[in-house]
Amino acid sequence: MRYPAVAGRFYPADRGSLLAAIESCFRHPLGPGSVPAEGDDRRIRAVLAPHAGYAASGPVAAHAFAEILKDGLPELYVVIGPDHYGIPFDMAMCSESYLTPLGECPTHEEVAKKLAELIPDSPGAHRLDHSVEVEIPFIQYIDPDPHVVTVILSRQDPASASGLAQAVAAAVKGHDALIVASSDLCHYIPAADEKRLDSPFLDAVESCDRDAVYGEVERNRLSVCGYGPIATAIEATGAERGTLLSHRNSWDTLRYDERAVVGYAAMRFE
Repeated sequence: MRYPAVAGRFYPADRGSLLAAIESCFRHPLGPGSVPAEGDDRRIRAVLAPHAGYAASGPVAAHAFAEILKDGLPELYVVIGPDHYGIPFDMAMCSESYLTPLGECPTHEEVAKKLAELIPDSPGAHRLDHSVEVEIPFIQYIDPDPHVVTVILSRQDPASASGLAQAVAAAVKGHDALIVASSDLCHYIPAADEKRLDSPFLDAVESCDRDAVYGEVERNRLSVCGYGPIATAIEATGAERGTLLSHRNSWDTLRYDERAVVGYAAMRFE
């Protein structure tokens, strides 16, 4: 079992408060406004969701999970987040279930077993990082019986993202899987600069053009922390277009320090 690392910091540590916090993200003025009814279209292949503390990025993340619920719930979620701690692998999956204050979120054993044949399986590499963890309670909130496969990507260069994309695509073949690409946008810059720099990056992501995504990051030296997971999701799913659902920053949500904000976005891919 992978135990919570940031419960009580990024989100509440007890079940009741956590449920209330997630619902407030949905109903927040910057959120989707409500918790939608479950649909049955199942067109969404992936979503982009931020991974900061819920007070900062939760209303934006709620847009992504509201779209999943409206579209219809998948068989499993492949959650891919960036490494924040310097794990000793280019990428690492976690075969252990994730535990949150909402209970155990079990691993999809069949897909995890296939993926473990292709990339390292190291639950220890997941022990401290929050990039996957903060997505799990949202998944548990919208899905009464979720199953996940979780991956942290350390090297985010095109070759590593492509290698992970091929491994994920092979592992989920024959299953109804949805990828959650966990990423925040530019970090600790003035709010006006965040909008100016992140908007073209999001245009590239919407176009599902991996070369353009990497071009924006390299040309403008963007401090986007999860561009590798985003590129992985685009390639692994073969998505042809993205739809931007929300683009905000920490000044919008917290009204704290307009001179040093972090950007957040939610997007769906089909």
